[in-house]
Amino acid sequence: MSSPTLLNRLTFRQLQVFQAVHRQRSYSRAAEQLGLTQPAVSAQIRQLEQALGQPLFKYAGKTLHVLPAADTLALSTREIFGQLSRLQMNLSDINGKITGQLNLAAVSSAQYIVPYLLARFRASYPDIHVRLKVCNRSQALERLAEQQDDLVIMAMVPEDERLAVMPILDNELVAVVWPEHPLLDMLSPTLTDFARHYVLMREPGSGVRNAFEQLAAYQKVALPHCIELGTNEAIKQGVMAHLGVAVLPRLAVQLELEQGLLFALSLPDFPIRRAWCTVYQRERFPTPVAELFLRFVREHLTEYQRHFKGPSSPLPSHGVACLPMLSS
Repeated sequence: MSSPTLLNRLTFRQLQVFQAVHRQRSYSRAAEQLGLTQPAVSAQIRQLEQALGQPLFKYAGKTLHVLPAADTLALSTREIFGQLSRLQMNLSDINGKITGQLNLAAVSSAQYIVPYLLARFRASYPDIHVRLKVCNRSQALERLAEQQDDLVIMAMVPEDERLAVMPILDNELVAVVWPEHPLLDMLSPTLTDFARHYVLMREPGSGVRNAFEQLAAYQKVALPHCIELGTNEAIKQGVMAHLGVAVLPRLAVQLELEQGLLFALSLPDFPIRRAWCTVYQRERFPTPVAELFLRFVREHLTEYQRHFKGPSSPLPSHGVACLPMLSS
């Protein structure tokens, strides 16, 4: 079928619905995401298949299979929407007002830094809407593979040349105990000594847990006494309640360490050093807003690093009140 015919028969709405189905691998989940009924999604895909003259998806039982034409169309659709986004941003730039949406996912340990990045960014670009999804590492990897977000912020990034990675800030993991814990009286405690106590840990799939378990395996230390808690905050409160000991991001316990509510142990190979990074699939060109965010973070990286490496202190004011912009 010739391109003029496609130009006359394709619609942006069809491509938008197609993109949602391709990413979600489900008509029902795509319908929920777009606020449509499932029959409406099916109708849009059927019209698109008629315009292309090729099937895009095929159900086998309850499983939706993606056909080769769909993968080919997905690449072109990303480029089309990317160009539209650039057009919108260029037009906004002409008007002196940059608009758009930034979709981010961040692992839960990064929640201690991402709001600072976003606050400064939004102060400079108040008309950009931000959506942030906080999840664990395995969920972040799943979202990255399915390209559900513009950028993912995580540590322990897989070695994969298909990923574009930019390190931003150090993520130190420290072993913490409560004041007057017996380990504080030991001259040179080891990870074996640490593991004799109840160890509070996140769920499987957590990046902090993976890093800690990798180090324990390297030192050939078993972790037989674990209590699983769902968040870093719950683990921190658990240590202060004398429920157990834990390994946590330093930034998650910075205030408690400074106030003497928790203590960091000097164990061999601690702190565990990782770096938070921005990550996206190279094959998916970042949107103009995502490019703008990446450039903004690079330009202000030294300021952020200085702030997070020093003692806890208020971030210098950027001169903007957190009030919605009112149109005149």
